[in-house]
Amino acid sequence: MTRFGYTLMTEQSGPRELVGYAGGAERAGFDFLVSSDHYLPWLDSMGHAPYAWSVLGAVTQVTERVELLTYVTCPTMRYHPAVVAQKAATLAVLSGNRFTLGLGSGENLNEHVIGAGWPAVAVRQEMLEEAVTIIRRLLDGEQLTVQGDYFRVDQARLWDRPEQRVEIGIAVGGAEAVSRFAPLGDHLIATEPSAELVSGWKDARRGAGHATSRAIGQVPICWGPDKQAAVDRAHELFRWFGGGWQVNADLPMPAGFEGASQFVRPADVGSAIACGPDLDELAESLRPFWESGSTDVALVQIGDESQERFLAEIAPALLDKLRAAAPSN
Repeated sequence: MTRFGYTLMTEQSGPRELVGYAGGAERAGFDFLVSSDHYLPWLDSMGHAPYAWSVLGAVTQVTERVELLTYVTCPTMRYHPAVVAQKAATLAVLSGNRFTLGLGSGENLNEHVIGAGWPAVAVRQEMLEEAVTIIRRLLDGEQLTVQGDYFRVDQARLWDRPEQRVEIGIAVGGAEAVSRFAPLGDHLIATEPSAELVSGWKDARRGAGHATSRAIGQVPICWGPDKQAAVDRAHELFRWFGGGWQVNADLPMPAGFEGASQFVRPADVGSAIACGPDLDELAESLRPFWESGSTDVALVQIGDESQERFLAEIAPALLDKLRAAAPSN
């Protein structure tokens, strides 16, 4: 059965609000929660960027059932991979084995803040591969000393680990990344609906002797009682979305996203993101992901001011429509 999640959008809400939304999402019936992990928002108008790991720690204490997932964390620059492994293990313990570690090669927007520059994409992929290997070994309980091409680890060991092994999802966007990371990760995080990507990941895992895994996607929507107002809100906060990850990964500051999206019109956003009160239209916008083979789809409700009403009044009915439309196996 396709599982549906709710996004804790750290770029558009403060930390206390996000913790409250997490409880509301569990009550609404979502299967899992994903959290972005940013140092800066994409646009100044979004207005927030709290520390995702502190938020998730608090979320473990106000939820009981939903799975938690970083979507995604970069374990190569702002965070050393040994520290990411420790954070993941601690969250898994706090949540009672409900945490999955979602990893990716990062974005300049967040990683440039440490003043170490922004590597070329090939280097970023190599760094991620080395980082995932270190994280995996630490999560498996090793006392680890490593002198790698990019990272050094000296006698590291995780003293608090969950009873079950923390699973790892990895964000990939092409065949080369699939072949590199499918043997290392447990689950695919897909940046776009692609049956070729999902099947390639499954084939690569099968070839490496691993079990089949989940494919996790994400879709923005903008529910609101007035369609035009919802389109305008999506344009104000999410017009950067159409740039695609190949562009978005390299822009260094919110001003860059402002410039890159300055000619994007509300009508352009409205044609790319389902907006307004029609729940059938909102549900249909997730269809490309489950039709391409995604097993899990998280939605982003755009706009902080709409979250409480969306979770309390709209999300349960929307989830009913999604579960009625999506594949049952």
